[in-house]
Amino acid sequence: MKLEGGCYCGAVRYVAEGEPMMMAQCHCRECQYISGGSPNVFMAMPPDGFKYTKGAPKQFSRSDLEKPVTREFCAECGTHMVTRPQRPVVVIKVGTLDDPASFAPQVAIYTVDKQPFHHIPAEMPTFERLPRR
Repeated sequence: MKLEGGCYCGAVRYVAEGEPMMMAQCHCRECQYISGGSPNVFMAMPPDGFKYTKGAPKQFSRSDLEKPVTREFCAECGTHMVTRPQRPVVVIKVGTLDDPASFAPQVAIYTVDKQPFHHIPAEMPTFERLPRR
């Protein structure tokens, strides 16, 4: 699978190749901050198939956390495109894909932090935190 995307203003572009490791919606509080209150919908992709093809993102990691993720976003328009956790995966924000309609979440995670206004389809598997591997 080949995915292409970028930020709102077009200054940063990326390509991701490989099979998705996870397609999900995350309800954790951190994702709610990043998304503006909604669950974060994402595709976890293999890092070796991901590269920026135009521009370079700005990075941010919280210094007060033991194992912070690194968030990558456009310095011009602020679009959050990618999260890099402490394991080998690139978490791509679905809204930054050129074709987000190709995405279908398979699970809902961190439902322990779900807000009453978040929607989870009845048939979707849910996990209070991360599913066990």
